[in-house]
Amino acid sequence: MKIIYEDNHLLVVDKPAGLSVLPDGWEKDSEYLVKILQEQYGKIFIVHRLDKITSGVMVFARDAETHRALNMQFENHEAQKTYHAILEGNPKWEEKVAKHPLRANVGHKHRTMVDDRNGKPAETRFRVMKRYQESALVKAKPMTGRTHQIRVHAYALGHPLVEDVLYGARDRYGLPRPMLHARSLSFIHPVSNERMKFSVPHPADFEEALKILGAAY
Repeated sequence: MKIIYEDNHLLVVDKPAGLSVLPDGWEKDSEYLVKILQEQYGKIFIVHRLDKITSGVMVFARDAETHRALNMQFENHEAQKTYHAILEGNPKWEEKVAKHPLRANVGHKHRTMVDDRNGKPAETRFRVMKRYQESALVKAKPMTGRTHQIRVHAYALGHPLVEDVLYGARDRYGLPRPMLHARSLSFIHPVSNERMKFSVPHPADFEEALKILGAAY
């Protein structure tokens, strides 16, 4: 875990894949991100979350007032998040907007599922960045914040994330996790009113995936 920005009001970190934000229900004694940060900085407030399997940029508030202000920005879509994902297969589209309603925590695997009747509204905007023979690197912008949203919308479009076996991908490349990375985050600083943008590079396993897929081209 790497701190990429800090001041008296907020922390911005680059979270590694494999580290939970909160305690893992199955591994209660394992380390988690909030515990690590609070040991160093004292009480912090969660503004948004990343899955355990997802790497990338996150912001935390250091006081209640900043927390409220950032929460409002996320609710009002004033904060912008961009992800990079590697999709299985080669989409026929260059850009696509997925608007499938989603229902979380379904079944014993606690998956999120498309549910047109009881699901909550969800929207993700995809754009192809680079094509490979059997996959594609895409930019994904979630306009809502549902659990596993990008993963499920990619699956619903017929192109699950590479190695995301929970959502229909084949386990064929020997990669350690589904290929999803929170690339950038933009928001207005609640105190200075300055628009701040943070970008973090792909981690080593994501770059390795791109090399493997490129070599198969």
